[in-house]
Amino acid sequence: MIDGTCLIRSAKSGSDWTFNDLMVYNITVTPQSPEQFFRQNHGTLLEGVDPSLLNSSLDDENISDAVFEYLGHLELATNATQESFIKFNAFAQKTLEILGFVERGLILTTYHNIPLRICGDDQRVAQTDVCLFDLRSMILLVLQGDKTVFNRSYPEPQVIAEAIAACQYNNGETAFQITPPP
Repeated sequence: MIDGTCLIRSAKSGSDWTFNDLMVYNITVTPQSPEQFFRQNHGTLLEGVDPSLLNSSLDDENISDAVFEYLGHLELATNATQESFIKFNAFAQKTLEILGFVERGLILTTYHNIPLRICGDDQRVAQTDVCLFDLRSMILLVLQGDKTVFNRSYPEPQVIAEAIAACQYNNGETAFQITPPP
């Protein structure tokens, strides 16, 4: 096991973070179930979703165009290669749309760069695979795909860097709204 005291802290963009960076910054992760983390029942998440979405295939002729499009994205994401990882992000984006995460005033985008200030360097970024943010105030959700199918890079350190960047961004936006510049 590597001792975190012999590692050097350096300014890195979020996509370059590894488990060593978590160790250097003394960041630990404690696994929790979704119920513990969210502290509410998300059983109603599928309410309002077209039931054929859950029980159909692309071969079914009696499905709506929206369900066909979603299942097409699922098919592309399931068969994606490393070169076409963008298909995973399109599928994640469509899933959030279908589940009702997108509403007026919220923007869902892929490959969004969030400024990341680290080690006194404010020229770094954390790039999300999918990002949901409120145009008026803050980042609400970031998604990072699990690319371990294609390489040995684990997404956990990148997700943590994105969460830190989102927190920095949100705190900066809140401070700006509370005390606008003179």
